[in-house]
Amino acid sequence: MKLISWNVNGVRAIAKKGFIEQIKQLDPDILCLQETKAQNDQVSETLQELDEYQLLVNSAVKKGYSGTAILTKQKPLNVAYDIGIEEHDQEGRVICAEFSTHYLVTVYTPNSGNELKRLSYRQQWDRDFLNYLKKLEASKPVIVCGDLNVAHQDIDLARPKPNYNKSAGFMQEEIDGIDNLTSSNFLDTFRHLNPETVKYSWWSYRAGARARNVGWRIDYFLCSSSFIDKVLNAEILDQEMGSDHCPVLLELDA
Repeated sequence: MKLISWNVNGVRAIAKKGFIEQIKQLDPDILCLQETKAQNDQVSETLQELDEYQLLVNSAVKKGYSGTAILTKQKPLNVAYDIGIEEHDQEGRVICAEFSTHYLVTVYTPNSGNELKRLSYRQQWDRDFLNYLKKLEASKPVIVCGDLNVAHQDIDLARPKPNYNKSAGFMQEEIDGIDNLTSSNFLDTFRHLNPETVKYSWWSYRAGARARNVGWRIDYFLCSSSFIDKVLNAEILDQEMGSDHCPVLLELDA
């Protein structure tokens, strides 16, 4: 089973860049999208050609902002949206699809912002989201994918020293958040299988960062440690264009 997660930075924008054909060629069994920046009906209209998939959409109250979607060929047993905390549930950031052997959660984690205005909110989100995942995991293993808006270790960004404790995405408070995930038995599948590999999933649009590969790895597939034996492959598809992020891939022994 092939799963792909991609922050598309606007589903309507990426659709104008050959996205539908890209997905048909990549042919994932499940596709998880973050930052759709569209309302439910707009996402459905934009992705209508991908009619072999069941579409699940969670849009923000604020138009043109945030939002997530899952396209799946396998019908889920159940689908749930958001994490049940009103403060967090206005921005369309979480979808959970339940399958027979696991839960699949896609998430677009809040960004702390250029001036770190949302850093304290981000810390609360991280705590509440981990609690949400642990409640799910009490009944079956969990796969979590999406833009977590944090580089975990120095190897995960091109310029760690000038960014550490200065830039959103590499503040110690944010690193603590992903440390708490991984220490709670949610394994980073890419790093588990590729401990020394330097690859990034996001590049600033400024100063030709992508051409120079001055990037960050902030998009992940995590999974319950009890499920890691099902993981065959984890990749970063950094040749796929269309967004400031590239897709990340997980292959499972179905």
